[in-house]
Amino acid sequence: MTHPTRRDALRLGASLLALPLAAATATAESHSTTHTVVIKGMKFTPANLVINAGDTVTWVNEDNMRHTATDLNGAFDTGLLSKGASASLQFGGAGTFNYRCTPHANMRGTITIN
Repeated sequence: MTHPTRRDALRLGASLLALPLAAATATAESHSTTHTVVIKGMKFTPANLVINAGDTVTWVNEDNMRHTATDLNGAFDTGLLSKGASASLQFGGAGTFNYRCTPHANMRGTITIN
């Protein structure tokens, strides 16, 4: 029969102390947010959106015309969205994305990720 050593006790204590930290980290990472950009009146609302890494942006078309949200550098494209349709994208690391509607180039927006 083996008896716990002082080293075993220290390992167990360290493990128990680490559990709340691991739980707090997992909880913080799971708090992503979904932001909605409404397409209506030939514009994106909000036109400029600041989000955190891991957040999702959903574009919802409320116009009668079809629209896209297309990154100017090709990073994303929702494709044509009919009235009532939506598209969602999750954004990773920090950066800024300038986008527009492909059929209506005057419709522009920006997403900034912290």
